[in-house]
Amino acid sequence: MSQVGTLYIVSAPSGAGKSSLINALLAEKRDWTVQVSVSHTTRTPRVGENNGEHYHFVDVDNFKQLIEENAFFEWAEVFGNYYGTSRVTIEQALAQGIDIFLDIDWQGARQVRAMMPQAKGIFILPPSRKELEQRLNKRGQDSEEIIAKRMAQAQSEMSHYDEYDYLIVNDDFETAAQEFSAIVKSQRNAQAKQAVKHQATIKELLEQQS
Repeated sequence: MSQVGTLYIVSAPSGAGKSSLINALLAEKRDWTVQVSVSHTTRTPRVGENNGEHYHFVDVDNFKQLIEENAFFEWAEVFGNYYGTSRVTIEQALAQGIDIFLDIDWQGARQVRAMMPQAKGIFILPPSRKELEQRLNKRGQDSEEIIAKRMAQAQSEMSHYDEYDYLIVNDDFETAAQEFSAIVKSQRNAQAKQAVKHQATIKELLEQQS
């Protein structure tokens, strides 16, 4: 019996640093495997983004066909673009003992939890609204109009922090990265998972001696 992976739902307002925290964890050296779910989206690729690596880029008609086929764990429309998480891909990876990170909003999180209540939620907050706006401007990815929309939506998004299992305030990045890693490591060491991983050892330890 192999160890089943954990599904992590990671949410935050844009600019809070969730992608950077996930990437820092992926860069760690460990004896277990973690992956980021590659979502489908209808938005245009940004500079440096590759199809199949950062997103599966599809057109609107293709995306709607996948919705009809019930192919998504969750999907949503954000700023006029569709985003969705493949159901089969997630289930296959978890069955192989791989931990999966979903970078989705609170609405998508609710959809996923309805189908997989055992998923663990992590919410990332910025230290202040001023800092959040500065980070969005420094990224240089969005127009002033889009940044204004993101800031307007941020307060609504952040109000759902209490629907998650864990909360990290990303003020000092190194500290936040350590907290993020500690959450994942603690889940790997949960009794149920360790019992599966070390079942042979436990069996030997508990066998009655003749």
